[in-house]
Amino acid sequence: MTREVPRDPQSTMSRRTLVHGLAITAGATALAAGGALAQQGGELGPPSTITSPPRDFGPGGAPTTYFWDPDIIAVDPSFNDLAQPNAAIKRLHTGLLWAEGPAWSAQGRYLLWSDIPNNRQMRWSEDDGRVSVFRSPSNNSNGNSFDFQGRQLSCEHLTRRVVRYEHDGTATVLADNFNGKKLNSPNDVVAHPDGSYWFTDPPYGGQLYEGEPDVAGGPSNAGGKLNPRIGQPAGFVPGRRELPTNCYRVDPSGRTDLVVTEDQVPDPNGLAFSPDYKKLYVASTGKGPGDSGAGGKGDMFVFDVGTDNKLSNQKKFSDCVIDGVKCGPDGVRCDVNGNVWLSSNAGRRVGYNGVTVWSPDGKLIGRIRLPEVCGNICFGGPKRNRLFMAASQSLYAVYTATQGAGPG
Repeated sequence: MTREVPRDPQSTMSRRTLVHGLAITAGATALAAGGALAQQGGELGPPSTITSPPRDFGPGGAPTTYFWDPDIIAVDPSFNDLAQPNAAIKRLHTGLLWAEGPAWSAQGRYLLWSDIPNNRQMRWSEDDGRVSVFRSPSNNSNGNSFDFQGRQLSCEHLTRRVVRYEHDGTATVLADNFNGKKLNSPNDVVAHPDGSYWFTDPPYGGQLYEGEPDVAGGPSNAGGKLNPRIGQPAGFVPGRRELPTNCYRVDPSGRTDLVVTEDQVPDPNGLAFSPDYKKLYVASTGKGPGDSGAGGKGDMFVFDVGTDNKLSNQKKFSDCVIDGVKCGPDGVRCDVNGNVWLSSNAGRRVGYNGVTVWSPDGKLIGRIRLPEVCGNICFGGPKRNRLFMAASQSLYAVYTATQGAGPG
């Protein structure tokens, strides 16, 4: 990291230069403290997720008065251009069961997200910070997004489908089967400028907590002990897993095409396009209910997207191992410069849950530490420069010095 040099050595240092210098000093201090686990016994420093007692991220917690929030870490100097040095991580809401699928409505100036086990979608209003129930029941929705016309897209576990909410309030089913076979439990969906929608279909909704298991004898209910009708409305018809875990593209004509097979990316989860839509990033998460194979290994893959919408040149973008700790990805978003922001699930490894940030060529450049496992992320706010993080029981946010690419 380098300090800015004033043009005139005799001139008064500008506020921007002072802020940048203080940010560099704080960032260097955080880096010098070593790995997050090792810092627990280190020198006294700013309150963070790894100090004892840990910091309070909530409204009643002590303010963070340091340049660089102590839980925002610049691994590489290039991250200084992406992080906002005088912005702190804030917990906006807590009390959820499992938060997923944050999506920003630019027209409504609100954030919505899924609380999957509670079978509802929540809304955070930007003008007053109020949190309310947005949609209940939500059919155990997981991933959400908005398309280029401002219409909400949702992946529903319970009904095993992807829906679009029109401006008049009606819902359109975009996909619920492939070649006549019912989908597993669509997880995440993104819009393409050509009018198509791309989504992943892992099996995580095939469990009681986040959807419903298969009928007796199905892959996620092989023993037939579970009754998927309990707790569901009259007339509910449970399904049965029929397909591998694939990724699909819904053509503007309504046709659903297979774009990534389970052999290429097992248990696909979050996905996102690069800003120029020439690359597609797909997370491969862990083994899901009913999987007969090994399942995903917590890696991130990238494909080239051809003009014919065919994918090629598959590469492992990252194994998401940091300091020897597996920081399993789930949700993914790109900023306008093509940097890749991944949610991080490191389990009990304190200091590694949150968000990891990577350059377009797969180099780790920054980290955001949260006190909870982070499932999914999105950019939002009126300037699309605020990163929202759905993490286990809570919703967090932090301002950045960049903007998210694409709507939603």
